[in-house]
Amino acid sequence: MKVITASDLRANLANVFDAIEDDAEDLVVTRSGHEPLVIMRKSEYDAWRETEYLSRGANGRELRRRMAEMEAGEGAVHELIEDDAEPRR
Repeated sequence: MKVITASDLRANLANVFDAIEDDAEDLVVTRSGHEPLVIMRKSEYDAWRETEYLSRGANGRELRRRMAEMEAGEGAVHELIEDDAEPRR
């Protein structure tokens, strides 16, 4: 994760934004006397928020339980079902 000062960000805004978009790398912006901020692509933010949501409450408990089962070798292998039927309407 790259780090940049707010002053450098202001001076190079277009180039910095292009680099974030092209490299898919998050950027930490520091400001004197303030909490650092993170700039990231919206798609990355959306994925992070979805993961965070799925990790909470009952969803998170079930996900962690099933992951533990898989890591303990207790998972089951299933064949994929090929659905050659007509598409549902």
